[in-house]
Amino acid sequence: MSKSTATVHYIGTDSGAGADPHEDILNRTFFALSDPVRRALLQRLEAGPALVSELAEPFDISLQAVSRHIQVLVRAGLVGQERSGRISRCSLLAEPIVSAAVWINRYSKYWQGQFDLLAAVLGDIEKGRSSKRASGNPRAAAKKATRRAKGSRNE
Repeated sequence: MSKSTATVHYIGTDSGAGADPHEDILNRTFFALSDPVRRALLQRLEAGPALVSELAEPFDISLQAVSRHIQVLVRAGLVGQERSGRISRCSLLAEPIVSAAVWINRYSKYWQGQFDLLAAVLGDIEKGRSSKRASGNPRAAAKKATRRAKGSRNE
């Protein structure tokens, strides 16, 4: 039997000569946010700074695994870490998240257009349903038309 191994590629800080530093920040931020454990760690840090051991408590993974996730967040600039001997205190740094939000927001015009189109299509569907309800019973529609016609003759 052959052993199966997984390789995790961390996005480094140097993307090559002439690389856009803003792109590198976005790459590291999105990579860090792509893992549910790291997102959960960030959510816990919203309440304020915490020790690595405190952050690790709710997870069913080793302290070493949590530390590796924290290091990815540190390299992405999302977490600041202060060490005092063996004790490490982490805090949330929001600037890279703001940069990612600004980048995502550039596409809001596209999505708003898609939502407007969806609203128009749904409006057309609802109009179609309403007209089908009105004309759904041919006998009732005929009676209404007959009453209208008789009413206009009597006037």
